[in-house]
Amino acid sequence: MYSVLLSAVLGLALGGSLWGLDASGPVGGLLTALAGFAAAQIAGGIFVQKKVKAGMEQVQQVLVEAKKAMEAKSRRWMTRPPDSVKSAQAEMAADQRKYVLMALEKTEALHKFDRWVPMMRRQIATAQFQLFWMIKEWRKVDDLMDKALFLDPTMSAMRMARMHMKGEPLEAIEKVYAKAVRRLRYNQNVLVAATWSWILVQKNEIDRAFKALNEALKNSDDATLKANREALANNRVAHFNNSGVGETWYALGLEEPKIKMQRQRMQWR
Repeated sequence: MYSVLLSAVLGLALGGSLWGLDASGPVGGLLTALAGFAAAQIAGGIFVQKKVKAGMEQVQQVLVEAKKAMEAKSRRWMTRPPDSVKSAQAEMAADQRKYVLMALEKTEALHKFDRWVPMMRRQIATAQFQLFWMIKEWRKVDDLMDKALFLDPTMSAMRMARMHMKGEPLEAIEKVYAKAVRRLRYNQNVLVAATWSWILVQKNEIDRAFKALNEALKNSDDATLKANREALANNRVAHFNNSGVGETWYALGLEEPKIKMQRQRMQWR
């Protein structure tokens, strides 16, 4: 990495110059070199991290603006509904795509830090994985699968969902799930447990889904997981429902939320 190399050069130059000037012996020169290396690393790290943070904030700002614009449009539709649910969904999808492409352009600019920040490429890949997921660019998502970092429940759930979409074996998906839940604290497992149990239900593995929920509830008291466990325990598979998980569940793309469009009623006087 450039930052390490530059710090090493500066540290050695400082230590060597002091030794050459008889300001210190070999040991003192070595210690000075190490101190110079550490100081350069810290200073360089702070500078570069500020630049990276600013770049990431620009990406986030695009998404914040997108959310505000789409929420404003939704509020307008409450008083002046569009022609149909289908046209509304198409318009929202087009708006989302526009903003996501803007955000992706911002992430590409961060590659200038690849040689300065450890894991920078993987951090960018992780952000791009999520952005391409939002606009359902599945080929791009698959290309980034081996490059992204799957360290949080949302990313793990996305990976499991994509594996299910591609028809990969349950055993492979279960490995991803098992790895994800090992490091999660209380109630952090809701999304991954909801995803894994949903996949099992889709495969008609009802007993496995019940056992998975039973195990998940040892580390959670989530109402949706409890309700789904009770539904499976009482042979009411049709009542299995992950809508209580919220937007993060629907963002996986495994199910579409039910949208009810209310039209204005004409009031005659």
